Amino acid sequence: MKFLQSKLNGLGRILLIVAGLCLIAGTYFPLWNMNLDAPQYPEGLSMIVYMDRIGGRIDIINNLNHYIGMKEIAESDFPEMQYMAYIAFGLAGLAFIAALVRRVWFGLSTLVLLLIGGGLGMYDLWYWLHRFGTELDPKAPIIIPPFVPPMIGSNDVANFVTHTGFGIGGYLLGLSIVCMIIALWRFRTWENKTNDSKASIQV
Repeated sequence: MKFLQSKLNGLGRILLIVAGLCLIAGTYFPLWNMNLDAPQYPEGLSMIVYMDRIGGRIDIINNLNHYIGMKEIAESDFPEMQYMAYIAFGLAGLAFIAALVRRVWFGLSTLVLLLIGGGLGMYDLWYWLHRFGTELDPKAPIIIPPFVPPMIGSNDVANFVTHTGFGIGGYLLGLSIVCMIIALWRFRTWENKTNDSKASIQV
Protein backbone atom coordinates (compact mmCIF):
# COMPACT_ATOMS: atom_id res chain seq x y z
CA MET A 1 0.00 0.00 0.00
CA LYS A 2 1.20 3.46 -0.92
CA PHE A 3 0.18 4.85 2.48
CA LEU A 4 2.47 2.43 4.34
CA GLN A 5 5.43 3.27 2.11
CA SER A 6 5.06 7.02 2.63
CA LYS A 7 6.80 9.23 5.16
CA LEU A 8 5.60 11.06 8.25
CA ASN A 9 5.42 14.82 8.29
CA GLY A 10 6.98 16.99 10.99
CA LEU A 11 3.98 16.89 13.33
CA GLY A 12 3.83 13.12 13.11
CA ARG A 13 7.50 12.81 14.03
CA ILE A 14 7.06 15.11 17.03
CA LEU A 15 4.06 13.13 18.26
CA LEU A 16 6.01 9.88 18.01
CA ILE A 17 8.78 11.39 20.11
CA VAL A 18 6.18 12.52 22.66
CA ALA A 19 4.75 8.99 22.66
CA GLY A 20 8.20 7.55 23.37
CA LEU A 21 8.77 10.00 26.21
CA CYS A 22 5.39 9.11 27.71
CA LEU A 23 6.34 5.43 27.65
CA ILE A 24 9.59 6.14 29.47
CA ALA A 25 7.92 8.43 32.02
CA GLY A 26 5.24 5.80 32.64
CA THR A 27 7.83 3.43 34.09
CA TYR A 28 8.42 5.81 37.02
CA PHE A 29 4.78 6.44 38.02
CA PRO A 30 2.03 4.19 39.41
CA LEU A 31 0.15 2.21 36.79
CA TRP A 32 -2.81 1.29 38.96
CA ASN A 33 -3.92 1.73 42.57
CA MET A 34 -6.42 0.42 45.06
CA ASN A 35 -7.63 2.33 48.11
CA LEU A 36 -9.54 0.72 50.95
CA ASP A 37 -11.72 2.80 53.27
CA ALA A 38 -13.15 1.53 56.56
CA PRO A 39 -14.17 3.07 59.93
CA GLN A 40 -11.15 1.52 61.66
CA TYR A 41 -8.80 2.99 59.05
CA PRO A 42 -9.95 6.60 58.57
CA GLU A 43 -6.74 7.44 56.72
CA GLY A 44 -7.40 4.60 54.27
CA LEU A 45 -5.15 1.82 53.04
CA SER A 46 -3.57 1.90 49.61
CA MET A 47 -1.94 -0.57 47.26
CA ILE A 48 0.06 1.05 44.45
CA VAL A 49 1.16 -0.98 41.43
CA TYR A 50 4.19 0.12 39.41
CA MET A 51 5.72 -1.68 36.44
CA ASP A 52 8.45 -3.20 38.60
CA ARG A 53 7.08 -3.21 42.15
CA ILE A 54 4.10 -2.95 44.47
CA GLY A 55 3.91 -0.17 47.05
CA GLY A 56 1.51 1.01 49.72
CA ARG A 57 0.39 -0.65 52.96
CA ILE A 58 0.71 -4.20 51.64
CA ASP A 59 1.59 -5.57 55.08
CA ILE A 60 -1.68 -4.40 56.63
CA ILE A 61 -3.73 -5.33 53.56
CA ASN A 62 -2.30 -8.86 53.60
CA ASN A 63 -3.18 -9.22 57.28
CA LEU A 64 -6.75 -8.18 56.55
CA ASN A 65 -6.98 -10.41 53.49
CA HIS A 66 -6.01 -13.37 55.66
CA TYR A 67 -9.32 -13.11 57.51
CA ILE A 68 -11.35 -13.51 54.32
CA GLY A 69 -9.09 -16.24 52.93
CA MET A 70 -7.45 -14.21 50.19
CA LYS A 71 -3.99 -15.20 49.02
CA GLU A 72 -1.12 -13.04 50.26
CA ILE A 73 -0.01 -10.36 47.80
CA ALA A 74 3.72 -10.67 47.06
CA GLU A 75 5.85 -9.25 44.26
CA SER A 76 7.37 -12.70 43.67
CA ASP A 77 3.97 -13.86 42.37
CA PHE A 78 4.12 -11.36 39.50
CA PRO A 79 7.07 -12.41 37.28
CA GLU A 80 5.94 -9.95 34.60
CA MET A 81 7.20 -7.12 36.79
CA GLN A 82 10.76 -8.22 36.02
CA TYR A 83 10.51 -7.23 32.36
CA MET A 84 7.58 -4.81 31.91
CA ALA A 85 9.80 -1.73 32.20
CA TYR A 86 12.23 -3.14 29.64
CA ILE A 87 9.37 -3.67 27.19
CA ALA A 88 8.26 -0.07 27.70
CA PHE A 89 11.78 1.22 27.06
CA GLY A 90 12.03 -1.00 23.98
CA LEU A 91 8.76 0.36 22.56
CA ALA A 92 9.94 3.90 23.31
CA GLY A 93 13.10 3.17 21.34
CA LEU A 94 11.02 1.94 18.41
CA ALA A 95 8.94 5.13 18.54
CA PHE A 96 12.12 7.22 18.39
CA ILE A 97 13.42 5.17 15.46
CA ALA A 98 10.08 5.58 13.68
CA ALA A 99 10.37 9.35 14.14
CA LEU A 100 13.90 9.21 12.75
CA VAL A 101 13.23 7.09 9.67
CA ARG A 102 9.83 8.74 9.11
CA ARG A 103 8.32 5.60 7.62
CA VAL A 104 4.61 5.16 8.29
CA TRP A 105 4.85 1.37 8.22
CA PHE A 106 7.45 1.47 11.00
CA GLY A 107 5.29 3.77 13.12
CA LEU A 108 2.23 1.61 12.50
CA SER A 109 4.15 -1.53 13.45
CA THR A 110 5.24 0.14 16.68
CA LEU A 111 1.64 1.15 17.40
CA VAL A 112 0.42 -2.41 16.86
CA LEU A 113 3.06 -3.75 19.26
CA LEU A 114 2.08 -1.12 21.83
CA LEU A 115 -1.62 -2.00 21.48
CA ILE A 116 -0.83 -5.69 21.92
CA GLY A 117 1.29 -4.93 24.98
CA GLY A 118 -1.40 -2.69 26.44
CA GLY A 119 -4.08 -5.30 25.82
CA LEU A 120 -2.02 -8.01 27.48
CA GLY A 121 -1.38 -5.70 30.42
CA MET A 122 -5.12 -5.08 30.87
CA TYR A 123 -5.83 -8.79 30.69
CA ASP A 124 -3.04 -9.50 33.18
CA LEU A 125 -4.55 -7.03 35.66
CA TRP A 126 -8.02 -8.54 35.25
CA TYR A 127 -6.60 -12.05 35.64
CA TRP A 128 -4.94 -11.28 38.97
CA LEU A 129 -7.97 -9.41 40.29
CA HIS A 130 -10.16 -12.34 39.34
CA ARG A 131 -7.78 -14.90 40.84
CA PHE A 132 -7.28 -13.11 44.15
CA GLY A 133 -10.99 -12.36 44.52
CA THR A 134 -12.39 -15.77 43.62
CA GLU A 135 -9.80 -18.24 44.96
CA LEU A 136 -10.69 -17.73 48.61
CA ASP A 137 -9.85 -20.19 51.37
CA PRO A 138 -13.11 -21.91 52.42
CA LYS A 139 -11.67 -22.33 55.92
CA ALA A 140 -11.04 -18.61 56.43
CA PRO A 141 -12.26 -17.01 59.70
CA ILE A 142 -14.69 -14.82 57.74
CA ILE A 143 -16.58 -16.38 54.84
CA ILE A 144 -17.62 -14.01 52.07
CA PRO A 145 -18.86 -14.71 48.52
CA PRO A 146 -16.17 -14.67 45.81
CA PHE A 147 -15.80 -11.27 44.16
CA VAL A 148 -13.75 -9.54 41.48
CA PRO A 149 -12.58 -5.99 42.24
CA PRO A 150 -13.19 -3.70 39.25
CA MET A 151 -10.22 -2.29 37.36
CA ILE A 152 -11.86 1.11 37.63
CA GLY A 153 -14.61 1.81 40.13
CA SER A 154 -15.76 0.96 43.65
CA ASN A 155 -17.16 -2.05 45.44
CA ASP A 156 -17.96 -3.17 48.98
CA VAL A 157 -16.15 -6.05 50.65
CA ALA A 158 -17.23 -6.76 54.23
CA ASN A 159 -17.02 -3.37 55.98
CA PHE A 160 -14.51 -1.98 53.46
CA VAL A 161 -15.21 0.21 50.46
CA THR A 162 -12.63 -0.40 47.74
CA HIS A 163 -11.79 2.24 45.16
CA THR A 164 -9.66 1.28 42.16
CA GLY A 165 -8.32 3.15 39.15
CA PHE A 166 -5.35 3.86 36.94
CA GLY A 167 -2.45 5.97 38.14
CA ILE A 168 -0.37 8.56 36.32
CA GLY A 169 1.74 5.84 34.71
CA GLY A 170 -1.34 4.15 33.28
CA TYR A 171 -2.59 7.42 31.81
CA LEU A 172 0.83 8.13 30.33
CA LEU A 173 0.78 4.78 28.56
CA GLY A 174 -2.67 5.58 27.23
CA LEU A 175 -1.45 8.98 26.09
CA SER A 176 1.42 7.35 24.20
CA ILE A 177 -1.10 5.26 22.24
CA VAL A 178 -3.20 8.33 21.48
CA CYS A 179 -0.13 10.25 20.29
CA MET A 180 0.86 7.45 17.92
CA ILE A 181 -2.64 7.18 16.49
CA ILE A 182 -2.84 10.94 15.95
CA ALA A 183 0.63 10.94 14.40
CA LEU A 184 -0.42 8.44 11.73
CA TRP A 185 -3.83 10.02 11.22
CA ARG A 186 -2.30 13.48 10.90
CA PHE A 187 0.09 12.23 8.24
CA ARG A 188 -2.76 10.72 6.25
CA THR A 189 -4.75 13.94 6.42
CA TRP A 190 -1.69 15.93 5.40
CA GLU A 191 -1.02 13.59 2.45
CA ASN A 192 -4.60 13.80 1.24
CA LYS A 193 -4.48 17.59 1.35
CA THR A 194 -1.17 17.59 -0.51
CA ASN A 195 -2.53 15.31 -3.21
CA ASP A 196 -5.66 17.43 -3.54
CA SER A 197 -3.55 20.57 -3.91
CA LYS A 198 -1.39 18.96 -6.63
CA ALA A 199 -4.49 17.82 -8.48
CA SER A 200 -5.94 21.34 -8.35
CA ILE A 201 -2.73 22.81 -9.75
CA GLN A 202 -2.68 20.28 -12.59
CA VAL A 203 -6.26 21.10 -13.52
